[in-house]
Amino acid sequence: MSDVQQTPTMPVVGDVVAERTVHLTRDALARYAGASGDFNPIHYRDDVAASVGLPGVLAHGMLTMGIAAQPVVDWIGDPGRVLEYQVRFTRPVVVDPETGADLQIVAKVGKVDEEARSARVDLTVTYAEQTVLGKAQIVVSFA
Repeated sequence: MSDVQQTPTMPVVGDVVAERTVHLTRDALARYAGASGDFNPIHYRDDVAASVGLPGVLAHGMLTMGIAAQPVVDWIGDPGRVLEYQVRFTRPVVVDPETGADLQIVAKVGKVDEEARSARVDLTVTYAEQTVLGKAQIVVSFA
């Protein structure tokens, strides 16, 4: 058996290529802060978050972006096939100390470029039934 992953075949516009729900906890935020070096207290202290007008402790934006991209990377089989990734942050993800937060991710093909052997995958990323990443798009290569 080989560890070499096969690139999926060119998708069709409208194909849902990945769906995932990811549960975030305050522990995950602490681990991400350590890995990234982002120790802004709005990501781990309720009192600081409240003092600046936030509804609670927020997940790091880059953590949210990474989580959102992972199902597409898993589908394509190789992170090196990601040519472009862009998002617009539309609302924060509040991570409750007891219940955490669930991110729902749906990745759907929005455009296929046969000549360039690439596809644009549009991500719908929601938390509490509201979009948290607007215009989230990943362009992947099939070359």
